[in-house]
Amino acid sequence: MNALVAGMPHKQQDIAQSVQALLGQMTLVEKIGQMSQVEASHGYAPEYLGDRLRAGLIGSVINVVEVDVLNELQRIAVDESRLGIPLLIGRDVIHGFKTVLPIPLGQAATWNPTLVEEGARVAALEAAKSGVNWTFAPMIDISRDARWGRIAESYGECVLLTSELGAATIRGFQGDDLAANGSIAACAKHFAGYGAVESGRDYATTNIADTKLRNVYFRPFNAAVDAGVSTLMTSFSDLNGIPATGNRYILTDVLRGEWGFEGFVVSDWDSIRQLQIHGLTENDRESAYAASTAGVDMEMAGDAYSNHLPGLVEEGRVSEESIDDSVASILRIKFELGLFDNPYTDPESLPEFANERALQVAKEAALQSVVLLKNDHGALPLAADELSSIAVIGPLADARYEQLGTWIFDGDEELSVTPLQAMRTLLGDSVELRYVRAMENSRSRVNDQFDAAVNAAHESDAVLLFLGEESILSGEAHSRADIGLPGDQVELVRRVRAIGKPVIAVILAGRPLTLSDIVDEVDAILYAWHPGTMGGPAITDLVFGKASPSGKLPATFPRVVGQIPIYYSQKNGGKPPSKDTVVHIDDIDTFAPQTSLGMSAFHLDTCFTPLFPFGHGLSYTWFGYENIRVSANEISIGEEVVVSVELGNHGDIEASEVVQLYTRDLVGSLTRPVKELKGFQRVRLAPRETRTISFKLHTDELAFFGRDGKRTVEPGMFHAWIGGSSDAEQRTEFRITEHR
Repeated sequence: MNALVAGMPHKQQDIAQSVQALLGQMTLVEKIGQMSQVEASHGYAPEYLGDRLRAGLIGSVINVVEVDVLNELQRIAVDESRLGIPLLIGRDVIHGFKTVLPIPLGQAATWNPTLVEEGARVAALEAAKSGVNWTFAPMIDISRDARWGRIAESYGECVLLTSELGAATIRGFQGDDLAANGSIAACAKHFAGYGAVESGRDYATTNIADTKLRNVYFRPFNAAVDAGVSTLMTSFSDLNGIPATGNRYILTDVLRGEWGFEGFVVSDWDSIRQLQIHGLTENDRESAYAASTAGVDMEMAGDAYSNHLPGLVEEGRVSEESIDDSVASILRIKFELGLFDNPYTDPESLPEFANERALQVAKEAALQSVVLLKNDHGALPLAADELSSIAVIGPLADARYEQLGTWIFDGDEELSVTPLQAMRTLLGDSVELRYVRAMENSRSRVNDQFDAAVNAAHESDAVLLFLGEESILSGEAHSRADIGLPGDQVELVRRVRAIGKPVIAVILAGRPLTLSDIVDEVDAILYAWHPGTMGGPAITDLVFGKASPSGKLPATFPRVVGQIPIYYSQKNGGKPPSKDTVVHIDDIDTFAPQTSLGMSAFHLDTCFTPLFPFGHGLSYTWFGYENIRVSANEISIGEEVVVSVELGNHGDIEASEVVQLYTRDLVGSLTRPVKELKGFQRVRLAPRETRTISFKLHTDELAFFGRDGKRTVEPGMFHAWIGGSSDAEQRTEFRITEHR
């Protein structure tokens, strides 16, 4: 037994020894077979994959979820191949399986890691029941451009929130024991920097300074490794001139060298062969060389490895030792999943799809994800006993499929309960619902139903407008240059508003939308994202006051698309904007001289602030923050300070508030953001209750990666805020000194 194995826990020792024993029996071709994942959704897979399985040429299959088929594939691999190595069964289980949860961006709006973990557990159990043992989630790319379609799959713009929710998702998928029935291996993606693609165009180039990579884009992945994630996936994008799939710096030097990652890295879909398209390599052979030597252990849905790695090893350009390292990592995960002991799935041993618990979690996730953006004059909640009729208008009020969102290969549309359905169930015959779809879909510019919508509004006591974007308008390869409400929705809002009735907008979308065209045309806005299977009941409970909104924005909402990128943790710059320094385009004289005196960083044609800031979200009560304080005005490096505030529920209903702690490092060897989220708590208060909310803040949490690439805590003055959004006003300060 070598020293490395001897130092492992007993179970890990057994696995390490088993891996090495198996490796010693494998031919080079069989090893490379373990590094190959194939698409298996074209007909009856055992027929056309059988011979390759028997020859040991496949390590994983993707995109088949028929349990009988998968059990047969496993049987062939285990019983009819020379070494009997079971398969990894991959599937994109992004936000639920049969039971669909809110899109990840919506789940991020809950600011509730426990609930996110429960949602991932529901998804894992349903996926495992279908034979899946490996999912390509969570996506933990920091996403600061709402034009990017894949922001829907993300947890938003914040490093801390993304890190916390990514780790929670991993725990939900993998459980305490990967070998336990119902646990599946997670895959943190896309490493690294994918969320920073130019212009929000999917697959485009990213250019990110190393200090920003380390302080922002790497950190959720480091947290995922610390949380024990089994696998990582590379990004499609070019990173600083070297596409991530061929980038040895991030995959070997950082991921394995610095962070000690022991799982394996899989490419994104055919991204190894795409290295040639990027212009990094001349052909598939060179692409296989670049990816394998960079640190990609398994190829997804391509054949560069199977076609070219044997020859590259024979030539001596790729060492068999590096192949062994990759295969050992893959085999280790298979052993940890318990596949060598039981490769087969018994569906009866796992809970039924869409069981009561699954639907309960889906509803609670939807309920906590909805963000009340505005609520003028207490327009919400609606009092059903005071209304005789409500106009329900819009293309997304009764759209079962659309409310499920992007990436729902296995979602059951028949389980989906829409807002219109839920309102009919809740209200029965007590309130008349006048439903007018008004538009065939969210993109429609045919407005021949608008008169009917206006008439319904005229005859009703209040109007619920269900607006937004269909599920197909967000997700992979579905980026948008204009992120306003599509189609003729703005015109619909204006025509309904002209009737003079209370108008509440409920917006279902896969990203932050620019709402400046309608924000002043409605009395209240509930932002529901794509809320999943139980979106309708959740929205209905909120509209009629059976629950109070508690969601908070995980991403900044710009006023206009030209403000992008706009996010809460931007840097100050040398000329930060303020109310005193900005000039509007309409205020410029015709013959005004060009000058920079007194100017600052802003756009002439819009406000310098966002429409809604990161962390924003209202309630049906009013929460007040008072008396912020610190436990010490000065602490040394290595110590902690406690930041506290008095939180009061000044209303008449019990409700939840997400309390947020932000800090600013005023002076650093590298300039630091104006605010960084350092903690959050979801707190529920009774009417008129006041409670002290405290955060422990260790100096390690204020560290950053400096010019030398090393993580450091620097002495100096820090500001701290506690509040209900990134616009928190309650501020205090403390100083960090060198060690005493």
